[in-house]
Amino acid sequence: MTQGAGQGPEVERGAVLRDFRVPAYVNETGPYGHSTHPGDVVPAHEEAYPEGYTPTEQDLPVIHHGDGLQAATDPSVQPEDGPGPLFVVGDVHGYLDELTAALQEQGLVDAAGNWCAGTARLWFLGDFTDRGPDGIGVIDLVMRLSAEAAAAGGYCKALMGNHELLLIGAKRFGDTPVNSGAGTATFQAAWLLNGGQKTDMDRLQDHHLQWMSRLDAVEEVDGHLLVHSDTTAYLDYGDSIEAVNDTVRETLTRNDADEVWDLFRKFTKRFSFRDEGGADHVRSLLDMYGGTRIVHGHSPIPYLLGEVGSEDGEDESGPVVEGPHVYADGLAIAMDGGVTMAGKLLVQQLPLDI
Repeated sequence: MTQGAGQGPEVERGAVLRDFRVPAYVNETGPYGHSTHPGDVVPAHEEAYPEGYTPTEQDLPVIHHGDGLQAATDPSVQPEDGPGPLFVVGDVHGYLDELTAALQEQGLVDAAGNWCAGTARLWFLGDFTDRGPDGIGVIDLVMRLSAEAAAAGGYCKALMGNHELLLIGAKRFGDTPVNSGAGTATFQAAWLLNGGQKTDMDRLQDHHLQWMSRLDAVEEVDGHLLVHSDTTAYLDYGDSIEAVNDTVRETLTRNDADEVWDLFRKFTKRFSFRDEGGADHVRSLLDMYGGTRIVHGHSPIPYLLGEVGSEDGEDESGPVVEGPHVYADGLAIAMDGGVTMAGKLLVQQLPLDI
């Protein structure tokens, strides 16, 4: 379970926060309290961490697959006529083995983890790192599959999640103070508190950062509006898909810590589609950007259903997640199966019947 900053041992100060209060947006989590939802926790007061400390560390093995995996491409492969089947992947959060197994189950990769789905189309909905043992391995896999799928006439693409923004911010800005709206915060502190893994930071390279920085925030495919977060905050960044994606990339290009923090803060918002008026919020996005149904990650399905589980897997049974959750008058599909709390890493072919 995500822990507060005060649970770390006392060491040299100055690396985290000063006079920080939890802002209102962090508490937009419904009836379970701000500390139960992954992706939107910030430290509550000044407290420092020892080097390498990870609040959600579970003594999980780190799987070393090497940095900068190279794609095995075959230029002789000719694409088939028409697009292949469409698949989406929910939040991965460093669980590389679970991801590989789920992709194999859907026939997208073979036993060696190589693309074997021909012209199939695969979209990741963001949040590749933090909490799990091998976030960089996940990014390397997605980058490699992107090249392999393209060579086979299909594609593998990805969206920007709040944890991509968090990792970019932690690497670029570290302990640089940012204006949180309720005191002073740092990306480094927020990253640690949200499950940042020292092994990921140690292995993070420039090509990973460049790849993450170029990710789109919104896309529409076959009538499905794909986003990471279940929030209407995307409307703040443009009146078209192209405008939103350009605005997000330009914000990262300017390299202003406060601007990137504000972007991260808005991407952590959640539950806009769950409660009263949720279907209208979905329609506001569909009306603006197109599509007939929205598909998102970010908010674990057990929380959307009101089922409280243990994010650190202490509950051996784990939450029961059979598949995606369709809600908001059938207009929204939630894809975060709660892998960080022993739920399920979801890979789903679309369209999904209801």
